[in-house]
Amino acid sequence: MAITTQQLIQWKQQGRSIVALTAWDYAIAQLIDAAGVDLILVGDSMAVVLGYETTLPITLDEMIYHAKSVRRGVKRALVVVDLPFLTYQESLQQAMHSAGRVLKETGAQAVKLEGGYPAIAETIARLVQAGIPVMGHVGLTPQSVHQLGLRQQGKTQEASERILQEAIALEQAGVFSIVLEHIPADLAMQITQKLSIPTIGIGAGIHCDGQVLVTSDVIGLAEKHPPFAKVYTNLRETITKAVQDYAVEVRDRKFP
Repeated sequence: MAITTQQLIQWKQQGRSIVALTAWDYAIAQLIDAAGVDLILVGDSMAVVLGYETTLPITLDEMIYHAKSVRRGVKRALVVVDLPFLTYQESLQQAMHSAGRVLKETGAQAVKLEGGYPAIAETIARLVQAGIPVMGHVGLTPQSVHQLGLRQQGKTQEASERILQEAIALEQAGVFSIVLEHIPADLAMQITQKLSIPTIGIGAGIHCDGQVLVTSDVIGLAEKHPPFAKVYTNLRETITKAVQDYAVEVRDRKFP
């Protein structure tokens, strides 16, 4: 049975942790879906997987192309797609068009927007009213990298209160879940306890309702990874060794 947004909310009420990872193509999506991941995020973090330095350059067309590939590999998990930078901030009409394209063209079940300031909360409310499921995202928002950097957010009382109020505003706007990125664990716990919708943490401590990581970090494909990520295996070494062995056999005429 395919997982729904309502199931995630029920799991929060039941105390069942939500497992989330990112995917960027059919093969990775198929593998992590079969392994039992509950939510697959086609995140704009894919920009870094594709060789960009930040998430900012990736386009809506690129996100849709990869999300279609991911969706073809998924049978069970809920698929959520990030709206990339400047595809939803200009106007409600732009946000509606971008979100609508994602759902229509990819088969994904939801979109994710960064930020919790009033204009974004209002946009999200209108998207939800139009029948588009939305996941929120507060704390460190990578699309604001040139404004915030990549450092932990919410460390002062003022910043902590602002993030809490943004999370509350997003729940009131109708999001079914919120990503809490790189904030103190005590703040994440406070938000998680305050909201009736699930929080998905990334670098936000153990008290969130679920956890998400970038899959290339988890499997050791990334050249570098954030301090809060855990590398469970090192595919860079495995792939490099396999290719080196293949190259030696070809040059020594031992293969085929």
